[in-house]
Amino acid sequence: MKKETRTLRFLRLIRQFFIFFFLVAFVITCCTMLFVTTLSDALDIELTHETVGTAAKLTFFNVALLSIIFTIIDRIRRRLTVDRPAERITKAAEQLMQGDFSVRIDLPKNYDTGEKFHEIAECFNRMAEELSHVETLRTDFIANVSHELKTPLAIIQNYAAMLKSPALSEEERLEYTRLITDACRRLSSLVSNILKLNKLENQQIAPAFTRYDVSEQVCECLLNFEDILEQKSINVQTDIEDSVDVRSDREMMDLVFNNLFSNAIKFTEPNGTVSVTLSSVDAWAVVSVSDTGCGISKEVGARIFDKFYQADTSHATQGNGLGLALVKRVIDMTGNEISVESEPGQGSTFTVRIRRF
Repeated sequence: MKKETRTLRFLRLIRQFFIFFFLVAFVITCCTMLFVTTLSDALDIELTHETVGTAAKLTFFNVALLSIIFTIIDRIRRRLTVDRPAERITKAAEQLMQGDFSVRIDLPKNYDTGEKFHEIAECFNRMAEELSHVETLRTDFIANVSHELKTPLAIIQNYAAMLKSPALSEEERLEYTRLITDACRRLSSLVSNILKLNKLENQQIAPAFTRYDVSEQVCECLLNFEDILEQKSINVQTDIEDSVDVRSDREMMDLVFNNLFSNAIKFTEPNGTVSVTLSSVDAWAVVSVSDTGCGISKEVGARIFDKFYQADTSHATQGNGLGLALVKRVIDMTGNEISVESEPGQGSTFTVRIRRF
């Protein structure tokens, strides 16, 4: 392979030499003929065969020498400006293909931004950085999914084994069965949310924008949690403006409100308060969901919409950290906005702004 490469390089060098040779020979011959003809006419000098032959030989050697010089200069130029940058990019690309996402192409401090190879290197560095982030997310995603799958599976396995004991009382048997059912429900919810998030992130689900009454939607979603609100004795305060029309995907926004209400109820202690408000502000419908739960810090708030991130690890068995990731993805796809305000021990308020027109 190396011999073949050297042969090709030698042939390319010879080809460049002859290109320069014929080009320089043509230019010099034309210029010389014009100069000699003009000079002989002006001075009335007769050109003999001997003088023309001597001049031709000198011209030939000059052309050959200039061609060699041009070939060497061009080769050095190509080596510095083409071959070396191309080799650096190729080497970095090979490292990237082998899974080294930390590879970057060093650029000189005062480089010419208009230089094409520098533009390619900049694009390569950005691509490598994006791939590095994707690889990190993929690794974290697999690790988190594995962890989230292990927990309910371990619960199912342990309590299923305990159910085999003939010494269990009926009360214990019912309790173990309930725990297994809850673990199965959590496992089903995890798989369902992963599939939904995957479809949303790969844009397999496109928003179907329609005009509808979001006031009615918020009330319907809140009513779905009536039983659990009564079980936890949670006080619900509502201030919902009537007949507020928005233009969005109703089914997707159902997912947003259901997740926000579920989180608010989940993190609110018994006898606490969940508040829901809806008002129209200019071109937006503003929905706020507040709770009197544990609250979150600013550091946690910055990551609250990340996949599998759970702010309160003591509540890890009640969720899988995908709900708010789904919410954020839906909000982004529908062109709406979401924000969170919270203080530890003071509860949290999630505010959704939905376009009305």
